[in-house]
Amino acid sequence: QVQLVESGGGLVQAGGSLRLSCAASGRTFDNYAMGWFRQAPGKEREFVAGIRWLGGKIYYADSVKGRFTISRDNAKNTLYLQMNSLKPEDTAVYYCAASRAASAIAGVTIHMRSVYDYWGQGTQVTVSS
Repeated sequence: QVQLVESGGGLVQAGGSLRLSCAASGRTFDNYAMGWFRQAPGKEREFVAGIRWLGGKIYYADSVKGRFTISRDNAKNTLYLQMNSLKPEDTAVYYCAASRAASAIAGVTIHMRSVYDYWGQGTQVTVSS
């Protein structure tokens, strides 16, 4: 059974940093695209960053480009999201997700939550001003 478990969320002041982790288990993710999404209260879940598990091009939402970095450790089966220069508007529940869709692996639909097959339970990030 596939499991994605996020950790690393918390409360941080504006300008601070956090690193989120997503431990993946239950299968090998070599042929998957992995993504980070977030959902703020009253808003839809939105794409933050994505990467092909075996490496290659990385994708970011414009709102986080230059501040967030997505990476993965294949040996640990773990996906990361390093978040720097955090802003109050980054406050949200952050989710990691995995997609088998070829279009996501190719990067075409990696930003679309509808193509993701597996989701974690989410971790809360709160940025105070």
